[in-house]
Amino acid sequence: MSDPELHTTSDPAGRIRLQRFLADAGVAARRTCEAMIEAGRVTVNGEVHTRLPVFVNPETDRVAVDGKGIRGASRHLYVMLNKPTRTIVAAADDPNFSRRTVMDLVDHPAAARLFPVGRMDFDCTGLVILTNDGTLANRLTHPRYGVTKTYRVLVRGDLDDAALAAIRSKLRGGLAALRESGPDRGGADISIVKREEGRTLLEVVSAEGPSRGLRDVLKYLGMPVKRIERTAIGELKLRALGLGQWRELTRDEVRLLKGQGESRTRTRQKPKNNPRRVRPRGPGEQQGGSDRDQGKRRGGPASGGRAGRRPRPGPVAGPGSAGRGGTSGRREPSRPPTAGPDRRRSERNGRPRRSERP
Repeated sequence: MSDPELHTTSDPAGRIRLQRFLADAGVAARRTCEAMIEAGRVTVNGEVHTRLPVFVNPETDRVAVDGKGIRGASRHLYVMLNKPTRTIVAAADDPNFSRRTVMDLVDHPAAARLFPVGRMDFDCTGLVILTNDGTLANRLTHPRYGVTKTYRVLVRGDLDDAALAAIRSKLRGGLAALRESGPDRGGADISIVKREEGRTLLEVVSAEGPSRGLRDVLKYLGMPVKRIERTAIGELKLRALGLGQWRELTRDEVRLLKGQGESRTRTRQKPKNNPRRVRPRGPGEQQGGSDRDQGKRRGGPASGGRAGRRPRPGPVAGPGSAGRGGTSGRREPSRPPTAGPDRRRSERNGRPRRSERP
């Protein structure tokens, strides 16, 4: 008989949904795990549960799929990879292309739940982070955190200070054009690392990546790019790995990686809500608004008609220049008299029609 506490509509303290436990352990996607549970292939503490939701405690409950015990993902994983050329940074490639991915190079027991952080060109090499920590992946890739990447760029040709200034100017203009349709991630810092005969090694530090504009700028200046290698993400540097090799990050490296972007987020202050703009009150108006507005709220005579209107200030009316009641000081343009209901109504009221006023 099943444990009734496993079939609850709310998540009990210390327990998670069974399909999430299986997905985090790398068994399959969450939807597939739900189908496996309903098919009776999953047992919890030796008992089959086919009715969802099912909650388990990762620390105490024993979960098995097809009789094989499953260990939950008790910790986040962080893997550093030195990506070789002709490799795509993705979990899987289009079946029509079948190119090598970074996941094909990482032979980790929990590789099924890892995913690469960020992007990199097909022909670029260098540092790639793979993890199952979505919060860290968002911090490293979202523009608001401004995490920089460092690249070593080998170009053909001899660069002097004038050429370097031209590259900075051209690249700055290209990035500015890109920001018109995207977020501002900051500029690029370019410096010369080494000069050799016929080629120059540059270091580029940018949050946007050099491939978005540097290749075209250098090609335009007659200095095509021969190689681009990412050497660092923030303060984390690529170390002790050959091309195609990987390793898990150390504790200090994980702490360093998690600290990226924190200083920038602390300085970003949430803008205060602007106070409600209040229209300056004129003479005769109270705190709650004008006399007319208060009349509308009270339902008095000011809520409609002409009785609640205050006379508009204007020049003193002279003889023959009175408008309505002689208060506005404006003369209405004369219009030809017309017959009809308007004329009869004016005669009944004993007042001259508007068109007959002087």
